[in-house]
Amino acid sequence: MKAGRDFMLAYSPERVLPGQILRELLENARVIGGIDRASAEAGRDLYATFVKGEIVMTDSTTAEMVKLMENTYRDINIAVANEFSRLADRFGVDVWEAIQIANRHPRVKILNPGPGVGGHCISVDPWFFVESAPDITPLILTARKVNDSQPEFAARLVDNALLQNGGKKVACLGLAYKPDVDDLRESPAVDVVKLLVKSGAVVSFFEPFKPDYEIPGARRSDSLENATSDADMVVLLVGHTQFKSLAPDRLAAMTRSRILVDLVNGWNAESFITAGFKVFRLGVGRE
Repeated sequence: MKAGRDFMLAYSPERVLPGQILRELLENARVIGGIDRASAEAGRDLYATFVKGEIVMTDSTTAEMVKLMENTYRDINIAVANEFSRLADRFGVDVWEAIQIANRHPRVKILNPGPGVGGHCISVDPWFFVESAPDITPLILTARKVNDSQPEFAARLVDNALLQNGGKKVACLGLAYKPDVDDLRESPAVDVVKLLVKSGAVVSFFEPFKPDYEIPGARRSDSLENATSDADMVVLLVGHTQFKSLAPDRLAAMTRSRILVDLVNGWNAESFITAGFKVFRLGVGRE
């Protein structure tokens, strides 16, 4: 049997957000790539039975390239944000303030930096371009290297805070690759924990959306209190809602630590400083 003669073959790249899959499956625009026009039309007719968003037809190769382009675009933009966080740290600037001001420009939209890039799409898809055409993808490759090395930069920030303040016990909050999901694939937060263990820190962690996940050399905790009670330092790795909404007085009541490292700009530094904490933040070369 031959595709296009004996049966039709179409491809539609997945474009859904973890935690919003059913809604986005129905409402997002869909790209249908067929190996021929009849296949694309058949795919369109199938998706039209439930998709409310616009359906765009093209060939299968273009549909796949669109998918890779979307995730590569985001990867490159996150990479420059991560480099900005490193520059701000060196130059004594608050990168979060700088990004907020820069984004007032009508044609500028800088994304937020963090401990790296995770998930099974953005951190993976650009490699298909690089491996298929290494001679013409230096920008994509460089962005990948920047984002893959960001967990090391984040871990060094934690290590330096430990050196300045003493202690070895670190409580890490969150392991997922993004807030409020249970997806840990390619998660930079996991990489940071592993790097801290390798550097000699005594690490406990709490991931509320994946409570049974294990990391060799680190202690899994079943609650925020259990993870932080005996810590010398608390590190915010993922901006889960329950972590970002944590009040300074509540955290102070559950841990002896008064040293915080915020890698995602999830906490209001001033309120925690007022409550007696010393706060280190990713991309902030001044406090």
